[in-house]
Amino acid sequence: MRTGSEPTTARSALRARFWLSLWGLVWTLFGTVAFTIVGRTGWAIACGVLLLVVTIDLVVVVRHIRQGPHYQPGPDIPPYRPPDNRP
Repeated sequence: MRTGSEPTTARSALRARFWLSLWGLVWTLFGTVAFTIVGRTGWAIACGVLLLVVTIDLVVVVRHIRQGPHYQPGPDIPPYRPPDNRP
């Protein structure tokens, strides 16, 4: 059952995202260097763009981890009631 409050009460596995981003960072860096050495410019650019995206994601994840835990209601808190004035 949806309560309408999912975006405000959602949780993310930040440690798992951190390790997956780090894994992606290693592979995209390897791909960029390898394709540059082989002379495949298009693939090197694609890996470089992906490297940029993974780096930005890693920075965001580290920022969220450093912010610390935020208030999350426990199982004893009932879900929020959805607004009655839906279109």
